[in-house]
Amino acid sequence: MADTTDQRLNQLKQKYASVLNSIQQKGVRLSNVHVENNKLLIRGQAPSDAVKNQIWDQIKLVDASYSNDLVADITVDPNAAPAAAAGSAGGAKTYTVKAGDSLSKIAQQFYGDSSAYSKIFNANWDKLSDPDKIFPGQDLVIPA
Repeated sequence: MADTTDQRLNQLKQKYASVLNSIQQKGVRLSNVHVENNKLLIRGQAPSDAVKNQIWDQIKLVDASYSNDLVADITVDPNAAPAAAAGSAGGAKTYTVKAGDSLSKIAQQFYGDSSAYSKIFNANWDKLSDPDKIFPGQDLVIPA
């Protein structure tokens, strides 16, 4: 039974990877991510209504009929500072890969250290399966 639950959790986390990535990037504090009643339950607090709405927009992009396999209980943190909404992405940027780019080259450009490529790879785990396989036209998140 535990294996089945773990498989379902991994399956749903993969399906909603872009949502989980947005949650991480936008500073939503998660309290739960697990399977309950065969649905992925995501519970957390967003720093603002705007961030909460962006998360819901991302959920609807993944699956407009999300209610079949997802329960998202995203509330707004009443103690969040108003400035949290503006800086919630933590200074992350977006970069479009060009011909001849590598994660090391991009890391050198943004961080001055080519060995920091793993920081970019980890921020884009939903899009990249291998740090050596990036393609022109891909939009990558470059964390601060």
